[in-house]
Parts: sequence; structure tokens; C-alpha cells
Amino acid sequence: MMPILFPIGNYYFVGPRYFSDWRVFVLGTAVVCVLYWVSVIALTLAVRGVINRYPDVQRATLRTLIMLTTVGLLTVALAVLDVFTYSLFPILGVSFTWEAIRPILILGLIFDLCFCVALNVFYTYNQWHRDQTENELLRQATLQHQLDTLKMKINPHFLFNSLTSLSSLIGEDQQLAEAFVDRLSKVYRYLLQANTRELVSLQTELDFIANYASLLQTRYGSSLQVDQSADAVFLDHVLPPLTLQSLIDNALKHNSMSAAKPLSIAIETTPDGRLVVRNNVQRKVTKMDVSPSKLADLMAKYRQLSREEVQVDETATHFGVSIPLLVSQPIQPK
Repeated sequence: MMPILFPIGNYYFVGPRYFSDWRVFVLGTAVVCVLYWVSVIALTLAVRGVINRYPDVQRATLRTLIMLTTVGLLTVALAVLDVFTYSLFPILGVSFTWEAIRPILILGLIFDLCFCVALNVFYTYNQWHRDQTENELLRQATLQHQLDTLKMKINPHFLFNSLTSLSSLIGEDQQLAEAFVDRLSKVYRYLLQANTRELVSLQTELDFIANYASLLQTRYGSSLQVDQSADAVFLDHVLPPLTLQSLIDNALKHNSMSAAKPLSIAIETTPDGRLVVRNNVQRKVTKMDVSPSKLADLMAKYRQLSREEVQVDETATHFGVSIPLLVSQPIQPK
């Protein structure tokens, strides 16, 4: 549209000579092109600045008023600049007068009003739609997390493997078998309670993981190593229950292990208040049916609880997940 309007604007400024004199035509077209791109860049930066400063849907009215004021003042400056630039070239025959500036200014302000209102309506609708979509995705992630938690509670494979390990222990070491049953009861008690609590302390989660890892090591022996190293200052911080179990299970599903090449899983805190679960990478040769949904659900869960993101660090030799620990009181959702 704009290239089509260039000749009309120049005809208004210069008059019939714009089409009858080729020198006036070339110079006038060059001037209007430069001024057009200066205006586009200036208005774009102004509009983006206002949107970045007031991005919330709830501040749409304030954003519109500030945008109108900013763009209006900029339009006044650009109208003066346009006429002044034309007046610098005597061949164009344009005088730097209020009579020349006024019609450009009036048309520009009318355009600004329509443009700013339409832009803010469109932007507000897009923001509202994006917020609705994000809320729906978070709701689905929460439901998926609850479903995964329920599956963990009644996981028949884990129960079957635990009972198989218990059966072999009964005939070999009755005292060890009793300790195994005690840990198994604590694990399932925690699993049954997990869905009733949104957050648990790091100390509670680590106590559960100690029992859970002990059951796993009874089954896998020296093929599996799980080490904990948490700074005591963070033990009262909180995180979603079964977070560590999800990450440990993810490591078990993706990696092979043997006594010669054990799978090593390290759980540790960092000075900046994050919990890191890291394991050595020993990819299974046979492709497993493993879905990344648990990690994705964990990330979605944290987006509801914290402004800090779950971070994944993967190299050829190690895979790690860094989780922000939350303060004792849950952080309000964003």
C-alpha cells in the first residue's frame, strides 16, 4: 500500500511538477522513501517499548493511553521533520510553514488513533488467548501428574520385583528380609500419601528416596549406586513429592547397568539453592518405550510453583536435571 501512496503524497507536496519534471520525480521519491523508513522504525520502536513496559492484559487501557500519547508526540515530530526535509531542496518548491505541516499532522493523528486502538485490541486478545491456552496446558499437566502419581502407587512391576527380591531374601537372610519389608512399607505409605500433599520438605523426600534406593539396590546390587549429598541449610525447603523418584526411574529406564559398569546416580544441592540429580550415561542398546512426559510434567508443575525453570544438562557422558528448591511457603503461581 505505502509505495502506491508515495506518488499521491508527493503530488500533494510538490504539485504537478512531480510528474512533469523527472529530476523532481527522482528526488521526491527518494526523499519520501527515506522519510517513510525513518517513520516506520521510530514508530515500531515506540510501540514495542510501550508493549514491553505494559505487557499485562489487565493494563490494556493504560497501555493504550500511553501508546496514543507516545505515538502522537512522535507523529508531531515526524510531521515537522517531513516538511523540513522537503524544504531543504529548493527544486521541490516546498516551504517550511504551518500550513504545510497541519494537514500531515491531522491525518497522522487520525491514523495513530485507529492504529493504536486496533493494535491494542488485537494484542489484548492474543494475550488473553495465550493465557487461556497456558492455563489449560498447566491444568492438563497437573491432571497428568496426579495420574502418574496414582500409577506409581499401584505400580505392579515395582511391587512384583520387590516381592521377588523379598522372596529370595527370606531364604537367605531373615533379618535382612525384615528390614526389606520395613522399607517397603515406608515406601508405599509415602506413595499413598503423596497425592494429598502438593509440596514436601527436602528432608522428607530424601528420607523416602533412601528407602526407595535401598529397595532398588537390593534388587540390582552393585550395579546401581545412589548417593545423596544435601546441604543441611536446604533441608527445610520444599519440592513436589515423588520428584526424585521420577528422575531416578527415568535414569533406570534409559540406561543399562552391570557390576562392571554400574549406573551412578548422584543427588546433591548447589550453593544457589537448587537440587541436582545427575547420572552417568550408558544408553540401552534395545530401544525402550520411554516417554519424556514425566520430565515435561515436572517442568510444567514447576511453572505453577516458581519463576525459576527446571534445567536439563545433557552431555555424551552425563545427564543431569537441576530443580529449584522452594521456600517453606509455596510461591504463588505466576
